[in-house]
Amino acid sequence: MQSFVYQILPSRVIFGAGSVEKLPQEMERLGAAKALVLSTPEQRQSGLEMLDRLGARAAGLFDRAVMHVPIETAEAARQEARRLGADCCVAVGGGSTTGLAKAIALVSELPILAVPTTYAGSEMTPIWGLTEGGRKTTGRDPRVLPNTVLYDPCLTVSMPPALSATSGMNSVAHCVEALYAQEANPIISMLAEEGIRAFAQSLPVIVRDAGNLEARSQALYAAWLGGLALGSVGMALHHKLCHTLGGSFNLSHAETHTVVLPHAVRYNESCAPDAMAQVARALGSRSASEGLYDLAVALGAPVSLSSLGMNESDLDRAAGLAVQNPYYNPRPITRDGIRALLQNAFEGRRPWTTDST
Repeated sequence: MQSFVYQILPSRVIFGAGSVEKLPQEMERLGAAKALVLSTPEQRQSGLEMLDRLGARAAGLFDRAVMHVPIETAEAARQEARRLGADCCVAVGGGSTTGLAKAIALVSELPILAVPTTYAGSEMTPIWGLTEGGRKTTGRDPRVLPNTVLYDPCLTVSMPPALSATSGMNSVAHCVEALYAQEANPIISMLAEEGIRAFAQSLPVIVRDAGNLEARSQALYAAWLGGLALGSVGMALHHKLCHTLGGSFNLSHAETHTVVLPHAVRYNESCAPDAMAQVARALGSRSASEGLYDLAVALGAPVSLSSLGMNESDLDRAAGLAVQNPYYNPRPITRDGIRALLQNAFEGRRPWTTDST
């Protein structure tokens, strides 16, 4: 007999081509009149287009969102929101931009309207993250959950195939860890398996044909499921490792997820057999870890930490940091086991069911 807790996250989703045009009405629905638009420097043009779309409802643009939300950037954005008298934030982009909006909401409770242009999934979670002094801290707070998310696949067509691949693999990781999270439940597990399957079908098409709107729509749907899964249940070893590598060694978020995921799954494979069977089934593979590695290879995505600029001399320190205050994990976490995992990920080895981790 099953026993579980399922808590529904109170967010509103508008999905479909052209849905971004409904942003002004969604602001009105929230009772908001002045939006601070957020973007990365690279997506400044998208931010400017959003200002034009909002017209008199736009308070201004803050275009300095960066990976891992440095506390200095968060403070600057908070001050800008106060200076402009903004009563909501519109986050245009991926996890970096959404994360910055959450940093503002964490201290001001300004509502967030998210317009995702990647597959990060952060827009569906109450999880925030801030980096200070080389350490990334994460937490959960209902104040940072975006109130409205507008998923418009048309906005993802310009995402380069390489970024699409790693952004998608990042979201696959959300689905995978939801299956063996401490709070796992059959509803989220069903959605997570569907998310993995949708990504496995759509990402190879996107890499071959970046303008395929049907595949883009399927991948964005999968990203929604991945974000919902991540936000509804807890995280485990994989996310702990990626937060450590990103926050302390400044590695690219999505690429790090792509590289680490097969090895974290291999580490847990024998201790979460039902979850791993679901992953393998969704991928059409004989094993979860091998299927994830092979998918990354098929997408032309990076498969080694060395290719991301990680130094082998830093692996010992990374292992030490990762075992401090570990997240829940189905297999006990040991420093030696994590060190071996990181070595395999550094070298980009294909995980096998007989390897040492």
